[in-house]
Amino acid sequence: MFSLFYGLWKYLFSKMELHVLILGIDKAGKTTLLEKMKSVYSNIESLPPDRIVPTVGLNIGRIEVSNRKLVFWDLGGQPGLRSIWEKYYEEAHAVVFVVDAACPSKFDDAKSALEKVLRHEDLQGAPLLILANKQDLPEAVSADELARCLDLKKLEERVHMFEAVSAYDGIGIRESAEWLVEVMEKSKRTEMLRARAGAMGQGPA
Repeated sequence: MFSLFYGLWKYLFSKMELHVLILGIDKAGKTTLLEKMKSVYSNIESLPPDRIVPTVGLNIGRIEVSNRKLVFWDLGGQPGLRSIWEKYYEEAHAVVFVVDAACPSKFDDAKSALEKVLRHEDLQGAPLLILANKQDLPEAVSADELARCLDLKKLEERVHMFEAVSAYDGIGIRESAEWLVEVMEKSKRTEMLRARAGAMGQGPA
């Protein structure tokens, strides 16, 4: 019986679009990361980094990873734009938080922004992937060092991972995307969002 229900869940999961927020303060490399993901998984040429402008509002990217459909919402990270982040929390299956690992002077701002994200009740139970970006630069700190610098409390209460990546040359991109799919597949939050979407689709009795 368990295998029957699990098979049904796997089938329903494979048909879902999974929404992933890409957050981080300005100039962390969020849009460059999204462009690189699209090029890695969609076999399309990404925009050159020098043609990518800061996001004002929202960029959307769709890719398929391990036969799962992922929709990435890349939100602007300037201080004046961070207030719109929470409008997207309720429907997010997971969060990617991008940090410029080569700019320690911005770590405190990144930590403050991420702590505010983690406190929001609309993101309860959402898996979290923290990316130490710009590993192509010699001054970039490692993922472990970034974890020590951010010193985030209560992370043990949430499924999370620190990963070293380069949105410029693709280091760690596949590993990050595949980890996201794996944890979202097991996440109670995914199950909850699927059930809610099913209930909404049925409408009133």
